[in-house]
Amino acid sequence: MEDATRRIADGLRQAIQAEIEGQHFYLMAAGSTSDARGREVFEQLAAEELDHATFLRAQMDSMVATGELDRSATLGSRFDSEERSPIFSEKLRSRAGEAHFEMTALAVGMQLEASAVKYYRGEANATDDPDIKKFYLELAEWESGHHQLLARQQEYLQEDYWSANRFSPF
Repeated sequence: MEDATRRIADGLRQAIQAEIEGQHFYLMAAGSTSDARGREVFEQLAAEELDHATFLRAQMDSMVATGELDRSATLGSRFDSEERSPIFSEKLRSRAGEAHFEMTALAVGMQLEASAVKYYRGEANATDDPDIKKFYLELAEWESGHHQLLARQQEYLQEDYWSANRFSPF
């Protein structure tokens, strides 16, 4: 295997691991929240992370076997929400002071997604191959969407959480 192909395969292997770790984090979050809607959304995010890993695995297998991307491999559907509270039900806001796990899950999830975006953009910038660049940028965009979803939910709950826990002087 030539060096460029090996480097791409190694990058894909690391990306697969990160996606599987993200999937397991979201499954853990789904199993730990008492908010039914939060459980559903975290399960959906876990499914998307698994979809990303499957996509990346197909690309890695193709690169190793042929030195090229698998053009037939695609990402599945994407979760998106324009709601003010896109992850948790409105009921969670009424008990925001007790939502320690949920706020932690949002913060950790945001870090995972920000790390993935940075990694995928770095890999896109490290290659001259337009096809490889394109799929890395597509993955970065998906992960950026996850990050924005988590950030919007955190912002929605933040003031109530701070106030209820006396983190805020106001």
